[in-house]
Order: sequence, then C-alpha cells, then structure tokens
Amino acid sequence: MVKAKIISIGDEILIGQINNTNSTFICGKLYSIGIKVDRIITIGDERGVLLSELKDSLEYFDVTLITGGLGPTHDDITKSVLTEFAGDNLIKRVDILEHIKGIFSRRNIVMPVSNEEQAMVPSKASVIWNENGTAPGLWFEINNKVFAAMPGVPYEMKAMMEEYILDNLRKRFAVKMGYYSRSETILTTGISESGLFEMLGDIDLIVRKSKIAFLPSPMGVRLRIDVTENDESSVKLELQRIIKILHDKAGKYIYGHNDDSMEIIAGNLLKKYGLTLATAESCTGGLISGRITDISGSSEYFKGGICCYSNEIKENILGITPGTLKKYGAVSPETAEEMANNVRVKFNTDIGLSTTGIAGPTGAIPGKPVGLIYIGFSSKDKLYSRQYFMGDNRERNRMKTVQAALDLLRRELLLL
Repeated sequence: MVKAKIISIGDEILIGQINNTNSTFICGKLYSIGIKVDRIITIGDERGVLLSELKDSLEYFDVTLITGGLGPTHDDITKSVLTEFAGDNLIKRVDILEHIKGIFSRRNIVMPVSNEEQAMVPSKASVIWNENGTAPGLWFEINNKVFAAMPGVPYEMKAMMEEYILDNLRKRFAVKMGYYSRSETILTTGISESGLFEMLGDIDLIVRKSKIAFLPSPMGVRLRIDVTENDESSVKLELQRIIKILHDKAGKYIYGHNDDSMEIIAGNLLKKYGLTLATAESCTGGLISGRITDISGSSEYFKGGICCYSNEIKENILGITPGTLKKYGAVSPETAEEMANNVRVKFNTDIGLSTTGIAGPTGAIPGKPVGLIYIGFSSKDKLYSRQYFMGDNRERNRMKTVQAALDLLRRELLLL
C-alpha cells in the first residue's frame, strides 16, 4: 500500500479567503491510479512548520505532494525549504528564465526583477515544466520517497498532475502496489439519490468485490465505481461489466462520464446537427448563458440570450403579450412557452430555451410555491414547457434549473 500525504501552503487558506480545492482534485486523481491519500495538511507560510511536515513525510509517507509557496515573493518558502531539507543548492536554469521572460513579453509587461529568482531551482530536483505560469514544479526523490511541489494556482497545478506527476507515480510505485485500480464516474441527473438506489436494486450483486459510491449534488447524482484487480486486463473487463449494468438499469438518467458536463454534451450535439440556440431567462438570471459560453467555441451555436427578470423586460424587450402575464402570471407554462418562442424568433435561431419560476425564499403565492419552475422549449416543430418543483433553497433551485434546462435541450437533440 502506497501512503500519500498532501501539504497545502498558504495563509489565505487558513484565514478562509480561498477554498482548498487543490487537495480535493489531487485526492481524486491519486485515487484514480490506486493511491489513497492518508493525510491532508494545511499550513501557513512558516519555514519551521513546513520543515517539520517534511520530516514527518520522510518517516511515514511514500508520496508527499505540496501545493503553494512557489511564487517570487518573500513569503513563498516552499522551494527554499525543500532545498534545505534535501541538503541541496540552487542553480540557475537559463531555459526556465527564457520561458518566464517570454510570458511577460507576450503580455507586453516588463518583467519584475523578482521573477528571475524563479529560474533558480535545486540541482538534485527534476523540474516539472510549467506551460501555464512562471513557477516550475519540483520532483525530489529522497530516501526512496517522492516529494513533488506544485504551484497553488489551480490550473497550473492540474496541468502538472495530469501531464507529469500521475504517470511518474504510476511507474514509480507499480511494483509496490502489486495491484491495478481504475475508477469511473457515471453522471446522472433528474433522479434523486434514493430513487436511483431503488432503481439499481441489489448493489452487491452489481459490484461484487468492487465498490460504488453515490455522490449527490444539485447537478445530479454521480456514481463512482472503484475496481481493483490483480492485472490490468481484469480491471478493464470488470469495469466494463459494471458500467453496462448501470446503463441498462438507469440509462434514462445517465448523461455522461467522468469530466463530462451537460453544456459540453449539449453543445457538441448542437454542432453535430448544425443548430443554433438562444435563451430567455428569468429565475436563472443568465446562468444558462454563462454555462454555455464557458465552453470555447460556443459562438458557433449560441447566438445570445435575454435576461428578462422583470415583467417590464418580458413585455418590452422579449415581446411577451401583456394578456399572457395578466391572465397566467410570469410563472406559468404559457409564459415559459411564449418566452422560448419569442427569443427563438428574435434571435433567428433553431431553438429557444426559457426559464421562469420562484427561486425563493420569497415570492410564493397561493398555488405557486417556492421552487416552482417552468422550462420552455421552442423549435420550428415543437413548443412546450415542463413543470418542476426544485425545493426551497434559492441557490440550489437556480443550479438545478440550469441543469434541468440543459438536460431538456440534450434530450431533444438526441431525438434528432
């Protein structure tokens, strides 16, 4: 069994200014290659504390992954402490310095002198190249133990994990692990955790000696499958067997695997069929547009949207008939359908998607409780709305509504 430890460095974490998402990401990636994290430590920018943790790691852990403290300022202590711990000295790497200068040059910014220090690296360490920033990562092997330091910037850290560290750890500890592990996450939406559990039936019969975890969120329920076997071929076959059973039983609610997202899947389908989309959002306040335009290249299929939170904007900008609002109200299937249809016509798109509802915690009226949502869909052949009851938490209601709207869009596109 390979024992792993994570050290997150930064006063900003300890005082609650930022969330420690790096540790969560690292744990998941290590677990995917069969390494379970035994300890997560968060410390401030203090030399003595970090040195103490490194000594602890040398005695008790096979792998120690460190994030943070690799910047150019006085409080970035990771590199110097690691160098001291390894009994090493710093040397200048000209290629790293040129890389850093290039980053500043491309941004048309004069490079501060302090950044030159980032080209100084321990002579005994392997450098983990940082394509996304100025701070190189470091890989030490001391007394047969691995110490790897990465920047605290999440996208820089993630790239180093995926492009260097995971492969090297897998190779380094393959013999010691003596087994092969793989995990897969199946993504579902539109069904509760308990509903999914009942639909799947006897879990023990499905997984046998493997494991499956139910991970609910406002986006849906993730099913994480963990398989461990004596050889790589057996792992692959067993994982395929379990995935097939889950799809056979709950395929209606499965929309993707692992790092898939609803906006990517829906976007790919829109591109596949050469269709365009526009949105009209009331209760979601532009969140659907935000999710869609998070994806690079979404301009190919997304023309735009109207955030029509007030009835005034619904009437004057989106063109909703005053009689519709007066007779049925803003939160109604009739309004949702008119919103979807009008935005499709105004933006000259193939599909219009709309949301209107009572996100809460206020706004409920008799017959229309908090959490009542309508999602409208319009195309040249279809015009309809769906009713949902999302609950009584405003934030979750909005997140669930966006996911449901994108899922409705996905399902319609799959019918083509």
